[in-house]
Amino acid sequence: MIIESIIIIFFAFALDLTFGDPKNKFHPTAWIGTMIAKLTPHLKNSSENFEKLGGVVLILLSSTIVISLITFLDFGINLITLDYLSIIVSVIIGGILLKTTIAIKGMEKHSLAVINSLENDNIASARDHLSKIVKRDTNNLDKNHVFSGVIESISENTVDGITGPLFYFGLFGLPGAFAYRVINTADSMIGYRTNIFKNIGWFAANCDKILNYLPSRLTGLVMIFSALILGNNWKQSYKIMMRDGKKTESPNAGYPMAAIAGALGAKFEKIDHYSLGDGKFTFSKETVHSALSIMKITSIIFSVMIVLPIIFLLSYLGWWIHA
Repeated sequence: MIIESIIIIFFAFALDLTFGDPKNKFHPTAWIGTMIAKLTPHLKNSSENFEKLGGVVLILLSSTIVISLITFLDFGINLITLDYLSIIVSVIIGGILLKTTIAIKGMEKHSLAVINSLENDNIASARDHLSKIVKRDTNNLDKNHVFSGVIESISENTVDGITGPLFYFGLFGLPGAFAYRVINTADSMIGYRTNIFKNIGWFAANCDKILNYLPSRLTGLVMIFSALILGNNWKQSYKIMMRDGKKTESPNAGYPMAAIAGALGAKFEKIDHYSLGDGKFTFSKETVHSALSIMKITSIIFSVMIVLPIIFLLSYLGWWIHA
């Protein structure tokens, strides 16, 4: 049902913004991460091809397990004979599960922890908090590079932690959102170009690139619209996104980062990797709050302008998977 799906999306938003993320022992994404961490050591081998094949099996097995559990749960809900009760239970459980694939308040919490440390002139603590949300080495970053890292993370994680799972929920329901979460989690854990993970994580990294191709670009466009609503420089946001969106090593991460850089009149820099935007390389906590506002508005607009039309279209065609 279309109405059921709409309620699930906004119930998930309400849960996230109200309660944030549950503790790891209750969080499905943490369970997924634990499963990947336990399986990965068994895939180490002297053969490059064996490790790559193992990486494929890891993603397929993890995705199959998670999707099977969701499908089994949906089957159980459908056994409820009273239609109205089945719908209520489906919405509640669906909203709770979808919420676990997104992290708006969680991203805000981690970002503000960095900023609060900077406000207290505790650069060591700020670097430590930043290391939890970025892949780069934070040990020697100065204050402005820490600020830049926070806002870049907000930008990129708008896709990884919000619009990406919502996009695949729109296409494939909860199985799609969780399959995305499995691949994105695996990429964040083992999708690095290091000697340890370069073969095992090869499949996860490339799947993540493919899955994020459309969501990252659509998110960048929605961010421009969000900048217009919030009174930021939307014209510069569009200009910088189109010019600098391809500058990052990732084919996808640069688009939302460049869009926010332009909107805020800022310049983001990852040392020895890229520089995005034309603005000054100086930041304040207000800059971070502005980025968080863009993230939140983008999440809502993306749901209304992208996800819901997908659901309406697929429902009209009879292809919508509501589970």
